[in-house]
Amino acid sequence: MSAEAPRILLFTGKGGVGKTTVAAATATLAARRGLKTLVVSTDTAHSLADALGVPGSGEPSEVEPGLYLQQVDTQRALERHWGELREYARGLLAELGLDGVTSEELTVLPGAEEVIALLELCDQVRTGRWDVVVVDCAPTAETLRLLALPEALDWHVHRLLPAGRRLLRALAPLVRHVARLSLPEDAVVSAGERLHAGLMEVRELLSGGGASVRLVLTPEAVVVAEARRTFTSLSLYGYRVDGVVANRVFPEDGGDAWRSGWVAAQARHLAAVGESFAPLPVHTVPYLPAEPVGAEALAGLAEGLYAGTDPFAPPSGEPPLTVRAKDDLHELTLALPLADRSEVGLARKGDELIITAGSYRRVLALPAALARRSVSDAVLLDGRLRVRFEAGGA
Repeated sequence: MSAEAPRILLFTGKGGVGKTTVAAATATLAARRGLKTLVVSTDTAHSLADALGVPGSGEPSEVEPGLYLQQVDTQRALERHWGELREYARGLLAELGLDGVTSEELTVLPGAEEVIALLELCDQVRTGRWDVVVVDCAPTAETLRLLALPEALDWHVHRLLPAGRRLLRALAPLVRHVARLSLPEDAVVSAGERLHAGLMEVRELLSGGGASVRLVLTPEAVVVAEARRTFTSLSLYGYRVDGVVANRVFPEDGGDAWRSGWVAAQARHLAAVGESFAPLPVHTVPYLPAEPVGAEALAGLAEGLYAGTDPFAPPSGEPPLTVRAKDDLHELTLALPLADRSEVGLARKGDELIITAGSYRRVLALPAALARRSVSDAVLLDGRLRVRFEAGGA
């Protein structure tokens, strides 16, 4: 299995629903089924080591046979991935008169640790060592911003960098003479290009056929509502969701009136989850009497969670985004499950299609077969946005 791309599973959910525990349990089960498994986190809280009951390590370290944990050393990785960019920024701030400590603080990019974790993940996949890679993602809002970043950066890079290089060369002498500031050299711009290329590789990896996201939730109204929005937004950005994990479900038998009330409320929410996310499987984890810590407890949780299924099988069904351009049919289809028609928008600008779903937006660069054609109509049907193009090219 390692000769091919590994199976990649990302776990996300609202903060506090137990996604780290579910991710660690899934990774433990993979290793015990004979799959060489790496589990990493993009969440700066770094709770994975606590869940597994072991110390963290900057490099993959074996915590039990076949199971490796990596807690990314973000400081060292920052220097490796964009050291030139940080050095330039520090120097520029120093020229503006800021002291070293302030310059250091200002050059720590927001969200940098999460981005670095994804770049490190890509490096690990390239080694070919792993059968399964499990990623414990940050809470949903941060995860969505992170997964949208590569494509958003790509849009800016393709428009700004080619012209930007020429402009920098032309303006550098003038700016140094008049403003007495240094503009970035080619090496700095090249570092930015490498960062961009690395993030595009991350996107290709995580939206590919061997990767999928699992949403972790608890059966509560607010949590379920957020999971529904996340499902739509992940699909908008082209990431495949292949399952839902309902955590901390009260057992139905026994209990007093207080627990009976919770059982009834959870049953209603679970019914809504099953209906909303169908045909995705909904796995359940009972409310355990004690927190599962360590490989044995996690393995037991995972066996019950995935009973009778293969959680490491490749995801099935159509990918979120498909393009058909054959004979008279020219159509782009994008999955937008659970999207409300009133919240979906569509606009065309040149060779780009701008799609909005709620507060999220995606700018899609159309393939050549569609870019030269006009949009004839669009319809949101059965959770998929279908955009049809005129048969004749422009």
